[in-house]
Amino acid sequence: MRLNMIGALACVIAVAGVALAQAKFGTAAEAKAMLEKAVAAVKTDKAKAMDMFIKGEGGFKDRDLYPFCANISDGKIIATQAKNIIGTDGRTLKDKAGRPFGQEVYDAGKKSEGTISEVSYMFPRPGETEPVQKVSFVTRIGDIYCGVGYYK
Repeated sequence: MRLNMIGALACVIAVAGVALAQAKFGTAAEAKAMLEKAVAAVKTDKAKAMDMFIKGEGGFKDRDLYPFCANISDGKIIATQAKNIIGTDGRTLKDKAGRPFGQEVYDAGKKSEGTISEVSYMFPRPGETEPVQKVSFVTRIGDIYCGVGYYK
């Protein structure tokens, strides 16, 4: 009986450890839900939405999930948690291997409004420098496009 209890306790600890690790990072479903929330915020008040996205307010910063937006006209990034790239032409972004993922994100963002595209690329998690696999959901909202990505 005692052996069964020890085995059961070990299983509970193992499952809790996996759940804790998963809770540390956002999921695909959570990223898509945040994008839908971001679209609604932009449609309500674009300037206020951009400010909230940059500051991570209003539920727009959840672990490693955050929205980013750029102009369709010139590709300039206008909102993101990665403040060091605001104002840059997102189309020029390349991953560590030189893959031009910024152009792929831009192309996805140019599609018709209401279309949500997925773009996979390598990008560092917030606060880290080493890139990891990221998938961003991207959609057009009028004259801008926005996305929210999750890390695999």
